Amino acid sequence: MNRIPFILMILFLLIGKVSFGANDVEILRLRFIVEAMKPQVNESHIRQLMSTIREDGTWPGIDYKDVSKTGFQHSEHLNNLVELSRSYKKKGSEFKGDKKLKKVIYSALDYWLVNDFICENWWWNQIGTPNLLISMLLIMDNDLTKEQITKTLPMVGRANLNATGARPSGDRIKIAGILAKTLLFNRDEAQFKEVIKVIEGEIKFATGRGMQYDYSFHHREDHVNNTLSYGLGYADAFAEWAANVSGTSYKFSDPSLQLLIDYYLDGICKMMVYGKFPDTGAMNRDITRSGSQKAFGSATPERLLSTTDYRKEELAAIVKIRKGEAASTLSHSTFFWQSEHFTYQQPAFFTSVRMYSTRDCNMEQPYNGEGLMNHHRGDGTNYISRTGDEYYDIATVYDWQKIPGTTVVQKPSLPSEDEIQKKGLTDFVGAVTNGTIGAVAFDFKSPHDPLEARKAWFFFDKEYVCLGAGINSDSKLSVATTLNQCLLKGDVVVMNGNEKSIVKQGSQQLNDVKWILHDGIGYLFSEPQKVNLSNQSETGSWFKINRQADSPKEEISKEVFKLWLDHGPHPQNANYQYIVIPSATELEMAGYTNHPEIEILSNTTAMQAVKHLDSNICEVVFYQSGEIHISDDLTIGIDSPGLVMVKTEGKIVTEISVADPTRKLGRIHLTVNTKVGNKGDNYNSSWNKEKGISEIAIDLPQTVYAGKSVTVKL
Repeated sequence: MNRIPFILMILFLLIGKVSFGANDVEILRLRFIVEAMKPQVNESHIRQLMSTIREDGTWPGIDYKDVSKTGFQHSEHLNNLVELSRSYKKKGSEFKGDKKLKKVIYSALDYWLVNDFICENWWWNQIGTPNLLISMLLIMDNDLTKEQITKTLPMVGRANLNATGARPSGDRIKIAGILAKTLLFNRDEAQFKEVIKVIEGEIKFATGRGMQYDYSFHHREDHVNNTLSYGLGYADAFAEWAANVSGTSYKFSDPSLQLLIDYYLDGICKMMVYGKFPDTGAMNRDITRSGSQKAFGSATPERLLSTTDYRKEELAAIVKIRKGEAASTLSHSTFFWQSEHFTYQQPAFFTSVRMYSTRDCNMEQPYNGEGLMNHHRGDGTNYISRTGDEYYDIATVYDWQKIPGTTVVQKPSLPSEDEIQKKGLTDFVGAVTNGTIGAVAFDFKSPHDPLEARKAWFFFDKEYVCLGAGINSDSKLSVATTLNQCLLKGDVVVMNGNEKSIVKQGSQQLNDVKWILHDGIGYLFSEPQKVNLSNQSETGSWFKINRQADSPKEEISKEVFKLWLDHGPHPQNANYQYIVIPSATELEMAGYTNHPEIEILSNTTAMQAVKHLDSNICEVVFYQSGEIHISDDLTIGIDSPGLVMVKTEGKIVTEISVADPTRKLGRIHLTVNTKVGNKGDNYNSSWNKEKGISEIAIDLPQTVYAGKSVTVKL
């Protein structure tokens, strides 16, 4: 009597054991369907799509003939198809199960299946189109005919691991993700298991395309910083899968999850203003897309939080900042040595410096007609933000030869778009940082113009110093160094001599300027300076900078603040020096002028150096061997080019940070005219009694870490 139930139980357990993976596949398939169904249904838009679809399954307003890289409005057709499918299946939708809607879906899908549109841009064929089609398949499932499913799957199947776009980069993980969703749709457990391994395996360091050892991201072999574009998509795709496979037999390993979280927090978030807005300096051609500078959402950090407790508090802080539930208290000084990009975050402001060297290219090429005027956006670009929206959609009205921080020959017009991407001409490009503060150096030689300059930035808690020396140009055209170009917000206050005034709108040259204040950001000159200022309406259009077919052609006007120094035509050994105080009032600017906390020790082609009087920190750029008197009692020397940052207490040196911008040295040799500790993990020191100096040798990082700073606490 008891034998039959016992045998049935054994069979049930065996069947359960065998089908465990299959059950997980079904769980995951349902999870992705739920994900695809999340967006709200816009019922008025659904009614519009149903009423305007033509008999042949097309919609008016879409150019179905243009399959060029700058066209392909066909994506709108597919987006309509996904939206209609969601409305047909969503619980609570006015159109759930509506027969007329189903007929519209069939008509639109059948039109696509007959034409199978192929774009000249491979991305649409291998990622964009397959991604939209698999979303539609997952949503509709058995509500499509077998013939429709059979014809759609090969189009989705262009997203496969042998596709040309599936090379190691930000696209491979996306293609693998689309393939994995297709396998879930087909309930193909065996192949799905293999593809999940591929997805997890993409989270790794790379020396070519992919995630770099400094947590920046390179999509191509040109070494251009793609962290906030392809690198962001790379992280988003992995986080999506990590969250969905969590709790199943396909869950990702702790090392993979931890590496992705490190990349997200130490790479992506540190290239954002307050971990929320994109660093404009890190953007490429995407700067010419409307809305590309909006705040980031919280989906990815929330997904990562759902998978592990690793760095949980930091991820939770990012979520709160992005949701507006907490103010940012983030603080860091970060140099991405693989991408020549420096970011500096304080609780009240964010700034960055973008450069390039013989090791990398200046800017992404203007692929698909985007970013047509980006020629100078890597030339020592120095954007500054207090709120995160200072540069929002300013690209339409931009003066592309007055990029914040850059020194540029002012040409009648920019070279052709084919001349944007250039390799750097010098190797002395880098930064020194202890993680809290830092200095940046750029031995700049323009690949576009007969121009050279030695540019440096020195960052402290409340301000930073910008120095330029050896500005030489063989051009008869004027050369300008731009302090800022941003959206105009409120009055511009200027201190001329001893007279403070509000600048009238327009474009003008101002003489004897001590400081200028706009939107809470102060620009202070160590000596009275002649400056050029524009605070007026500027005009332009999206289509002028982005030739995509959907770029609006109408003229746009925006109020713009622009501040620059004019070095004149054919400058020889010109220079500049100014201090940026990113969170200031008129009273504070006046106080800072009377009691400066900064001493500029040197601004020459041999050495640029700044001392912060309050914190006793000195930052030095040595373009050649030499020495500098930090104070009456203390002298620092170096036997090679390099970057040095020193903390002192009186004559006692408490901390030294060094870096080699050339990436050629194995060790940096310093001298200090005071005794320091004998040795540490990565340095040694000896006292030379005859010369009265300590001789210090500091080991430098090598291979993929060359260019990274070393800090020695004494």
